Amino acid sequence: MTTHATSAIQVASRVHGFSYAIRNIVAEARKVEAAGTRVRYLNIGDPIPFGFKTPQNLLDAVERAMRDGVNGYTSSPGIESAREAVADDFTARGLEIPADRVLLTMGTSEGIELTLSALVDPGEDVLVPVPTYPLYTAVLAKLGANAVYYRTDPTNNWMPDLDHIKKLIGPNTRALVMINPNNPTGAVYSDETRREMLELANRHGLLLLADEVYADLAYDGPVSPIGSLDPDAPVVSYSSLSKAYLAPGWRAGWMAVGTSQRLDDLLAAIKKLADGRLCSTAPMQAAITAALRDDRSHQDTFRTELRQRAELTTARLNAIDGMSCVEPTAAFYAMPRVSLPPGKTDEDYVLGLLRSTGVLCVHGSGFGLPPGDGFMRVVFLANPKELGEIYDLMASFTKEFLAS
Repeated sequence: MTTHATSAIQVASRVHGFSYAIRNIVAEARKVEAAGTRVRYLNIGDPIPFGFKTPQNLLDAVERAMRDGVNGYTSSPGIESAREAVADDFTARGLEIPADRVLLTMGTSEGIELTLSALVDPGEDVLVPVPTYPLYTAVLAKLGANAVYYRTDPTNNWMPDLDHIKKLIGPNTRALVMINPNNPTGAVYSDETRREMLELANRHGLLLLADEVYADLAYDGPVSPIGSLDPDAPVVSYSSLSKAYLAPGWRAGWMAVGTSQRLDDLLAAIKKLADGRLCSTAPMQAAITAALRDDRSHQDTFRTELRQRAELTTARLNAIDGMSCVEPTAAFYAMPRVSLPPGKTDEDYVLGLLRSTGVLCVHGSGFGLPPGDGFMRVVFLANPKELGEIYDLMASFTKEFLAS
C-alpha cells in the first residue's frame, strides 16, 4: 500500500511577487456577471472584441502559409523573409538594422522577457516608468531583480521626469525602460525627451528597452524608432502585430537589437535563450512579412477612430465632478484621476464602480501608482455610443462615491 504525504506541494517563492492586475481583476468581474450584471470590459487593450477586424491580407498570408506547409518548427530567430521585412521596415523609418539582429517572438512580451533574462541577475535594478505596464514588474519579480520606478508627470502630458531618472541611476542599475507611445497613459514623448533618455543610457552604460508597439497608433502619424536618433545607442526595440495590425491573439512580434558593438554579447545571449523555446508560431511569422510589405491603409482608419474616441473620452471624463483626465495622443488608453475621499483607495473606486455599474477598469496601483492617488486606466475601444453610456454610468457612480 502506497503512503501519501498530506502536505500541499509548495510553490516557488518568486510567484508571490508576480502580479498582473489587468488580468487579475477579471476574477471579480466574473462574480459580478454571475450575479446577473452585464460587465463592460475596459481592462484589456484588445481591439477584436470591440468589432475591429484583422486585415484580410494578413488572414490570407497565414492561410497560405498553413496550406504551403509552414507548420513545423522554424529557426529560433524566425523565418528569414519575415526578419528581412522587419529590418527593411526599420530602415525605412530611419534606423538601419540588418536582419541578423532581428528576432521574431511570441508577441512583444516574449521579446522583453528574453532580453531581461539575458541581461539582469538577481538583485540588480531596472528603471521602469510609473505608471508602468505590469509585464515589466512581473518579469523582474520572477527573475529576482528590482523594478525601480521613475516618475512620469500628468501635469506635463505624462512626460518622463528626467531629473528623477538621473537621481535613481546607481551602480546596480542595468537598464532603462521606455514605453512610447505609452501604455497606460496614451502619451507620446517628444524627440527632446527621447534624446535625453538616450543620452542617459549612453552615459551610464545602460540598455534602453524601447517598447514601441504603439508607434503606428499615434494620432498625428507614426513615431520613428528611438534608435533613429542615435544609431550607435544601446537600444533594443520591440513591436508586434497585436495592436496596429489588429491581431493580438496571434502572438506575433519582433525585436531588433541595435548595431552598437556593445550589444553583441547581449544579442548572442538572447539568441541562446531563444533556442531553448524553439521558435515563435510559424504561420503567423508569414503574416509579419505581409503586414510590413503590403498595404497598411487600415491604420489610417484605425487612427481616426481612436482619435474620435480619445476626444470623447477626455471631454466626458473631465466633465465629471471630481475627475480629471489628460488627453491621450496615441493608442486606446486614458488614465483619469478621481479625487478620493479620505481613507479610500483607487481599488475601492474601481471595485465599487464594477459592482454598482458593471464597468470594469483597472486601478492605478495595478500600474505602480500610489493607491491613494485615485488613478485608473480606461480602454476606450468601444463604439462612441456605448462609450457615452459607460461615461454616464461612471458619472452617476462617481457622484454617489464622492458623496459617501
